[in-house]
Amino acid sequence: MSKQPRKQRKFRYQAPLHIRHKMMSVNLSPELREEHGRRSLPVRKGDTVKVLRGDFKDHEGKVDGIDLKRYRVMIEGLNVQKPDGNQVYHPVHPSNLQIIEMDLDDEERNEILERKG
Repeated sequence: MSKQPRKQRKFRYQAPLHIRHKMMSVNLSPELREEHGRRSLPVRKGDTVKVLRGDFKDHEGKVDGIDLKRYRVMIEGLNVQKPDGNQVYHPVHPSNLQIIEMDLDDEERNEILERKG
């Protein structure tokens, strides 16, 4: 693995989807870290997250969507108004988020937590 910034950028731009999903990891809250023995986990639709940085700091909401192409997360309630009056999502980078509550309905996700936890 190269340390050169240009190769790191190239890797991020050309990463396949299964690697991009891992790059969308979000830090867990201190309670979840203690409970599961992990520091971070890839974010999923249905998780409840808290915004730590930016205009919407301290806002909590459910994840409505994930944009793997642009490395952004869409959160319920984080909307901005366009000049024509339409409401659109304000996408947030996963490094500025913290998972407060996980959606554990998926069996695969439970297996991941057991395997790595």
